[in-house]
Amino acid sequence: MRHPRLLTLATAVVLGVGTAPAAHADHGEDRWISDKIASMSLEEKVGQLFAANVYGESGDTTDPADVAANQTLYGPDVRNGMDLMDKYKLGAILYFRWSNNLNDPVRTAGLSNDLQRAALAQPAKIPLLIATDQEHGAVYRLDEPFTAFPGQMALGATRSENQAFTAGKVTGEELSALGINQDYAPVADVNVDPGNPVIGVRSFGENTGLVSDLTRAAVRGLQQGGVSAAVKHFPGHGDTVNDSHNSVPWIWHTKEEWERIDAPPFRAGIAAGADMIMSAHVVMPYLQSDCDVDTQEGCDPATLDPEIMTGLLREELGYDGVVVTDSLAMQGVRDKYGDDRIPVLALKAGVDMLMIVDDPASSISLEVAYNAVLNAVRSGELTEQRIDQSVARILQLKKKRGFFRGDQQVDERKVVKRLSSPAHKAAARKVAEHSVTLVRDDARLLPVRKKKQRVLVTGYRNVTPPSVKIPPTERLAKAIGDLGHTVELFETGTAPDAATVGTAVAKAGAGDMVVVTTVNASTSAAQQGLVNALIATGKPVVVVATRNPYDVASLPGARTYLATYSWEKPAMEATARVLFGRTSPTGRLPVTIPATDGSVLYPYGHGLRY
Repeated sequence: MRHPRLLTLATAVVLGVGTAPAAHADHGEDRWISDKIASMSLEEKVGQLFAANVYGESGDTTDPADVAANQTLYGPDVRNGMDLMDKYKLGAILYFRWSNNLNDPVRTAGLSNDLQRAALAQPAKIPLLIATDQEHGAVYRLDEPFTAFPGQMALGATRSENQAFTAGKVTGEELSALGINQDYAPVADVNVDPGNPVIGVRSFGENTGLVSDLTRAAVRGLQQGGVSAAVKHFPGHGDTVNDSHNSVPWIWHTKEEWERIDAPPFRAGIAAGADMIMSAHVVMPYLQSDCDVDTQEGCDPATLDPEIMTGLLREELGYDGVVVTDSLAMQGVRDKYGDDRIPVLALKAGVDMLMIVDDPASSISLEVAYNAVLNAVRSGELTEQRIDQSVARILQLKKKRGFFRGDQQVDERKVVKRLSSPAHKAAARKVAEHSVTLVRDDARLLPVRKKKQRVLVTGYRNVTPPSVKIPPTERLAKAIGDLGHTVELFETGTAPDAATVGTAVAKAGAGDMVVVTTVNASTSAAQQGLVNALIATGKPVVVVATRNPYDVASLPGARTYLATYSWEKPAMEATARVLFGRTSPTGRLPVTIPATDGSVLYPYGHGLRY
């Protein structure tokens, strides 16, 4: 069945033929921007619409592996970042660890300087947006010596707008030191589904008011820290059990539910002056009047839907900043259309920047996408005026951020001094200590007052891919040892087998107590088996959930249970202090923990104290 029209858009007919409505602000009043656009070729304009990644630690890398990776992606004429800029005149570059951009902070700053010089060497002389995803917690690109915060759900557990602001400001200041001027954060999704596989602890929580308040604070902090914030993922990705990286999530919120649950955090981010909003590759059929849920005809992901990207975001929410897509390599946007159609449809829907995160495992092609946009303009499917509207927004952002004042070079000699200062580390510790949540202590184990304990610390450790460090057990063991206790560390991997569980059980017998870390054990029978076997030894056992807090519902025998929402070092140090009474747990659940039968096991706001 088709749903009755839910939005009244004067622009719908216009959008259908490939042009977007005029922006609310009259960019034409900025003569400098209009003159700049008039001086640009169509190819230069289209290049500004793209954000892509490149391999290498420097802009002119000759490293054979990086050169080969770039040539695989972009052709034999693109060996490095400078070649990529020469070919496509991009508006933005994205940094990742797996593309060797973030191995060392000083080299990263040098890479940023190289790429900015390459951008200014192009005829249009437009500096780059240089972006990364530094959400903290579950999604982070920079590790030590960068200051690590526990992440957004941990901030939700603190209930503190001041700490959300400070975390954003510190992050912005440290990214700026590396020449990174764009952070794809914060996440404004309201995590109302405990089974959500892609958001979870990346959200501030399930309460719309809390998520709105902390989104507003995080945007202000990031942008005062010197980087552009990108609020994501519009129109909301919090109520789904599908991951848009792998499939197309459908979210069944009515317009009223969207207004009540999903929209307020985006409104808050817009009110805070967010430079960007990122789209979500989700279908929301009740917000799309032409979506037939029976045949799925007309049911496009939000990134490609004019009623959502223009009707809701531009018209209803009044947003006139830059809209960037989530990666167009994700399956959530590629199921229905070919790669040559996706960027054109996204622009017709109302977005401004097209993110192409290429890696050799993906078939998405920057060349295909770039040429598709050029051809759409040349054929008349997209007007050049439509391209100019997005270029104007991008230039307005860059001008507002001062990109055209100075050369955008950062001082590579001062990078290290600007990272992990004592004040920044103290801010991360404060968030961590205020976020640790004591959910259950039926066994009355905590706080442990004895000065000398023999503690087995065991549990989760991720070893693949090697560039991702997820060692909560190692970090917690060190933190407990630093408090003066005797610690034996035994990491069991992500899914311990029977032999590994047997070894953990044997080691438990030699100590006074066991601390076992989990990561989403609610979906891991192997982790549940480890915890249950340790409990069966009769030793005092403390379970520490270091990602989603829902694990306790699948561990009924766990009588002492803490949620940290993060495996980062500050979170593990705070957990050790809570365990041994150096500080009191003050975190409150930012989500409801349901029982396996769907009833409420622990309500939103729950948290025990000493």
